Amino acid sequence: MVQIIQIDRLEGPDLEIFSKLSEPELYHYREPDKGLFIAESPNVIDRALDAGYQPVSMLIDTKEITKNAANVLERIRIFPGKTIPVFTAPEDVLRKLTGFPLTRGCLCAMERRELPSIQETIKDASRIAILEEVVNPTNVGAIFRSAAALGMDAVLLTHGCSDPLYRRAIRVSMGTVFQIPWTFLGNRRDPGWPQPGLDLLRRSGFKTAAMALKKESVSISDPSLMKEPKLAVVLGTEGEGLAAETIADCDYTVMIPMYHGVDSLNVAAASAVAFWQLGKHR
Repeated sequence: MVQIIQIDRLEGPDLEIFSKLSEPELYHYREPDKGLFIAESPNVIDRALDAGYQPVSMLIDTKEITKNAANVLERIRIFPGKTIPVFTAPEDVLRKLTGFPLTRGCLCAMERRELPSIQETIKDASRIAILEEVVNPTNVGAIFRSAAALGMDAVLLTHGCSDPLYRRAIRVSMGTVFQIPWTFLGNRRDPGWPQPGLDLLRRSGFKTAAMALKKESVSISDPSLMKEPKLAVVLGTEGEGLAAETIADCDYTVMIPMYHGVDSLNVAAASAVAFWQLGKHR
C-alpha cells in the first residue's frame, strides 16, 4: 500500500533521508542492520524493484504521480504487509526544499541487502570486470552500464572503490547496478586484493587481463584473449591506473592501441572499449 502525504517542508526523521543525510550516513542509517540508498527516476526505481529491493519511502513531484511515476506507484501499492509513505509537493517547492531538481520528479529510499559472496557472484560467469580503487561514482556507474551492455557477466570491486549504490553511481548506470551481479572483494579488514582474490579467480578457472599502458603488453585484439573460456578484465584507479603488484600478478597485460599522441583514456571509456572487444566472446 502507499500513503500519499502532501508536504511543504523537509523536516522530521522520515524526510531527513532525502534532505539531510549524506551517502555514508544512509549506508549506516540502520546499523547494525543494513542501511539505505536512494534510487532516482522511475526507470531506475523499476529496475531496483525488478531486482527485489524493498522500498522504504518516496519523494515525488506532485504532477508526476499520474505521469512518469504512475507505474512505480502501482507496483508499490501491491507490496504485501507494509505501507509506503509517498511524500509529494509541486516541483518549485521540491526544488527549494532539496536545492536541486529531481530527475524525472521521483526519488525512492530503498533497503540495502546482504552482498553475495565472490563465489556466488561469479559462479555462472565467463566474463567479469574487476575495479581496483575506482573512486569516482560517475566512473563506477558508467562502467556498470558498459559492463551490462557489452557482455560482462559480473563486477567485483576492491573496497577503495565508490559504492555502486551511491545515488550518482546508480543514476549514471541507468539502474544497471541492479541488473548485473556484483560484490566487493573480501572485507574492509582483509580487502583480499590482489591476493587472495587472484588465487580465488584462478581456482574458478579465470585468466586475468590487466588493462595497463605497458610496453610488455599484448594488444586488446590479441586472439589468445578471445580464446580464453573465462576472462577477468581488471581496471585501475583514475590517474595512476593499476598497482604494479596487480599488473605483475595478472596473466595478461593488455593495452588499447591509441593514436594522435593520446596516451590514455578515462577508465570508464577504457572499460567500454575493453568490454566490447573482450566481452563479446560466448
